[in-house]
Amino acid sequence: MAAGPDWTEPGLFTVAPGVHRIPLPLPNDGLRAVNVYAIEAGDDLVLIDAGWALAETGGLIDAALGQLGRGPAEITRCLVTHVHRDHYTMAVILRQRFGTQIALGIGDRPSLTSSVQRDRATITGNLRRLQQSGAEPVIRALSEMFGGRGPAQQVWEYPDEWLKGPATIGLTGRDLLAVPTPGHTQGHTVFADQAAGILFAGDHVLPHITPSVGFEPVTGELPLGDYLRSLRLILDLPDLQLLPAHGPVGMSSHARALELLAHHEDRLEACLSRVAAGEHTAYAAAVALPWTRRGRRFADLDAFNQMLAVLETGVHLDLLAAQGRLARTVTEELISYALAT
Repeated sequence: MAAGPDWTEPGLFTVAPGVHRIPLPLPNDGLRAVNVYAIEAGDDLVLIDAGWALAETGGLIDAALGQLGRGPAEITRCLVTHVHRDHYTMAVILRQRFGTQIALGIGDRPSLTSSVQRDRATITGNLRRLQQSGAEPVIRALSEMFGGRGPAQQVWEYPDEWLKGPATIGLTGRDLLAVPTPGHTQGHTVFADQAAGILFAGDHVLPHITPSVGFEPVTGELPLGDYLRSLRLILDLPDLQLLPAHGPVGMSSHARALELLAHHEDRLEACLSRVAAGEHTAYAAAVALPWTRRGRRFADLDAFNQMLAVLETGVHLDLLAAQGRLARTVTEELISYALAT
């Protein structure tokens, strides 16, 4: 079936021979849905990502696969692009119910270990970064949003396989090239089916939005630097049809990667100009910057998106400091920035 005008519409949508898109819900999230892709490979049924472990997710997967005359017990493997809950946690449930194997990029091991050991959601791992960004108003708003408890606990377990470095994953009738693309998370991985001309891009390359960078409990030293390098890796591959985790399919992977590179260059300049204007913390700069394609004010964002905005501004300022364009001062209480002299 072809995709309808609304890419979030539930169902099963064939996007290439033997490849089917299954939109699954994201509650309380502006993205509204996450695309899971089912690949028929001989007797095997492989998922790229698995969705968020919500009460309704299993039934939607059942109904979608039922249109192929198949069921979730036939899913042999979940290749997960990254460890965020809307991609990973339903894979854990499928393994508990049916023995499905899970593969995840090795770079996500530190963040997953944090979640497994503390049984706490990603947001808590970023509170220290918010504090050092001077974002106490955002921390208070988050506390009000979650009633002082933090987000609901999720099901976190280790995968069966850690994906390490570029590797070919052989399926019956097709090969997938697993390419590490750190930035959105440290272990983010895309899967390229070059023979079919398609790229399972996860959250690395999205058609209409710029993915958050470094939103995870344990971040790399320069997440934005990692992300920009990973975008250039997409240009080293053939130009493929984009199969994103959020949004409609079909865009050129090269065209969108180039747009994202240009966007971040513009954003770096905007962040630099805010420091020059006197905003010396990530929070102060974020408040002064416009957000989303509509240029919304920071004050008009909800608390969760304000948090993402502050963290996003911080990784841009950190990269500017690494480039020698800003001076970065770190104390126990605050990270501040000034023009390099």
